[in-house]
Amino acid sequence: MTDFPTSARVVIIGGGVIGTSSLYHLAKAGWTDCILLEKNELTAGSTWHAAGNVPTFSTSWSVMNMQRYSTELYRGLGAAVDYPMNYHVTGSLRLAHSAQRMQEFQRAKGMGRAQGMEIDILGLHDARDMYPFLETHDLKGALYDPDDGDIDPAQLTQALAKGARDMGAKILRFTPATGVSRENGEWIVHTENGDIRCEFVVNAAGYYAQRIGEWFKPFGGRTVPMMVMSHQYMLTDELPELEAWSRDTGHKLPLLRDVDSSYYLRQEKHGLNLGPYERNCRAHWVHPDDPMPEDFSFQLYPDDLERLEWYIEDAMARVPLLGKAGVSKVINGPIPYAPDGLPLIGPMPGVPNAFEACVFTFGIAQAGGAGKVLAEWITEGQTEWDMWSVDPRRFTDYTDRDYCIAKGTEVYGHEYAMHFPWHAWPAGRDKKLSPVHDRVLAAGGQMGAYNGWERANWFAHPGDDTSEAATQTWHRSGPWEDRIRHECLAVRDGVGVLDLPGFSRFNLSGDGAAAWLHSRIAGALPKTGRMNLAYFPDTRGRILTEMSILRHAEDSFTLITAATAQWHDFDVLKPARAAGLTLTDHTADYSTLIVTGPKSRALLQALGIDADLTLPWLSHQKARLSGISFALARVSFAGELGWEIHAANADIPALYDAVIGAGAVPFGMWALDSLRIEKGYRAWKGDLSTDYTLLQGGLQRFIRFDKPQDFPGKSELLAQQQQGVDKRFVTLIVDAEDCDAPYMSTLWHDGQIVGETTSGAWGYRVNASVALAMVRADLAAPGTPLEVEIYGTRHRAIVQPDQPLWDPANERIKA
Repeated sequence: MTDFPTSARVVIIGGGVIGTSSLYHLAKAGWTDCILLEKNELTAGSTWHAAGNVPTFSTSWSVMNMQRYSTELYRGLGAAVDYPMNYHVTGSLRLAHSAQRMQEFQRAKGMGRAQGMEIDILGLHDARDMYPFLETHDLKGALYDPDDGDIDPAQLTQALAKGARDMGAKILRFTPATGVSRENGEWIVHTENGDIRCEFVVNAAGYYAQRIGEWFKPFGGRTVPMMVMSHQYMLTDELPELEAWSRDTGHKLPLLRDVDSSYYLRQEKHGLNLGPYERNCRAHWVHPDDPMPEDFSFQLYPDDLERLEWYIEDAMARVPLLGKAGVSKVINGPIPYAPDGLPLIGPMPGVPNAFEACVFTFGIAQAGGAGKVLAEWITEGQTEWDMWSVDPRRFTDYTDRDYCIAKGTEVYGHEYAMHFPWHAWPAGRDKKLSPVHDRVLAAGGQMGAYNGWERANWFAHPGDDTSEAATQTWHRSGPWEDRIRHECLAVRDGVGVLDLPGFSRFNLSGDGAAAWLHSRIAGALPKTGRMNLAYFPDTRGRILTEMSILRHAEDSFTLITAATAQWHDFDVLKPARAAGLTLTDHTADYSTLIVTGPKSRALLQALGIDADLTLPWLSHQKARLSGISFALARVSFAGELGWEIHAANADIPALYDAVIGAGAVPFGMWALDSLRIEKGYRAWKGDLSTDYTLLQGGLQRFIRFDKPQDFPGKSELLAQQQQGVDKRFVTLIVDAEDCDAPYMSTLWHDGQIVGETTSGAWGYRVNASVALAMVRADLAAPGTPLEVEIYGTRHRAIVQPDQPLWDPANERIKA
């Protein structure tokens, strides 16, 4: 190839709809010196056999944002790039068989309305009017999405490709990448036709993303957490009745999703397209006798309709017209799945200037938004919306092969399942265990996974219903409710202990460590022997992350952060290495016990602990008990007098046994969530996210504008302080009934949407339903009445004073 390009700013590996959308959006951002490599023709992978559905529905705020953007982009894309496209905006109906499903639909409706979409709830009569071939006798209702529809995946890909080319970007077809290397801070992407030097590289290789990801392991990478599922859909012969109805009405039927039975049914010309997500599903390329081929371009698996029989019969009962049609074609192709069913978009963990835009289960619907998000990551280093839900760093080292297969299969078989707040999916568990895991289980611990670490959510008593079925409810009531109350009151009145494995912890040291940290956080550093909470803003002043900083010496620190933040926050700190500092991750070496409650000092004294228990709140020290050395920090996320014990894993069992033996009551994560919400303590990626600035988040006391060190976002925060914020963080007391406010519940005032909740729970110390929220700034005054929409019902809520509901003066903590 005589004109083969040897350099570019960005090289994208993979020519499906995601790769072309990424290229298109990079070019739109002005980065036209970008190249896309495709080993075959564009669309040769999952894009080629995709059904092309384009929903906006999601119960994830960020994914809904991404899919909403896609629908908006696709409406005008053909005209914008002068490429003909078949995009049918038919609307869709999602059917509900139960009141529980209707509650989920109401939640999605509220989120959609907050994003400006006209999602609505329909009664059965209206649903039947829209879809006259539908049997509705056993249904409760339906969700209507007017923006739903379908698009031709190949045309969409080619339109994005044309738009990118027209802006100056390059696409090299039949040019497989063969590997990568790194030299002088640049990537070299190797191909059969030559090498391309670039600043950034993107893995957009679809179901081959894991294979491409292996190339990056020498540069700090890991195995891409994914597996591949076989997904089938079938096309019917044309139906005269459907042709006549479409001719009379002038449009297609809305896309139908029977989510409780787990399939979609779509009009395809004058026939139907049926696509089930069956429980008895099949993974491909996961066994030695079924290896992944070197090239599966434009290929399919053999038909396997037997496993779809129940779904086909159910669909024919729901839409009898389907039973009149013969099958004209069956599509059975590979679809990649991440362990949670969401894609990987963002920085490649551990690898400089490498990104991922891969493992898309619903790539056509998400491609537009994904390209936007990926382009923002690369060109700006941050995204308009907080995209933690798809950030590759949300998975760490527990996602081995067996885990990915188990979780991918589970997600596929429950693709349309409701995600209840109390329910945990059972596959892929016990990846990381506390040193006292057996003791926690013996005490009745009902476990949840946090970055792979097993922690007790609550402690069951003999006779409690601990079945999975019991947790499939939106309601607060359940066998856990009395147990959580008991745990909270034990912490309020006596002393509790929480086994907390998996706290992310990093040591930072070296000459200039303090100066470097000062330049990254908005506030001040603690003195030696003290600790504080620090916030790391991004360049817009938004909340990138929070960490607890323990200072051991002038330039020696331990930084502790959420379990799920491990790889994300290590990336935040990693530039310290470039400054010549030493940064090490000790997450797996230590564990933590939280000992808290008004009697916690007396308990520790009774144990004979060798430590000064009169040191003030936010102090830390070395301590000993029975020959065991550990760190003792006077802090408690529960909002009571308390300490954190940080010890080597081998020493945790003896310490745990001692604390339990002295009378501490074990409590779980759900009790801790209730306790922290009563104190107004924020949780990462719920209350604390890049959707909000530090000032909007009510974190003014953690900002030192007068410190000599500059920090990211300082000028933006100063400007916001002068101009005033448009929304503010508040605590609400809610007249909730059976359900507390979930994340992103809509706030109303005088018939207008004025904000959203960021978390909610029942407060057992204040005996009220509490929500933390972001509301329009003029409505943040204490006493202001609002309404919180919880699963479709608006509940009265009152803005509280800007202080903790429980122990507002922190007298109990500082006792």
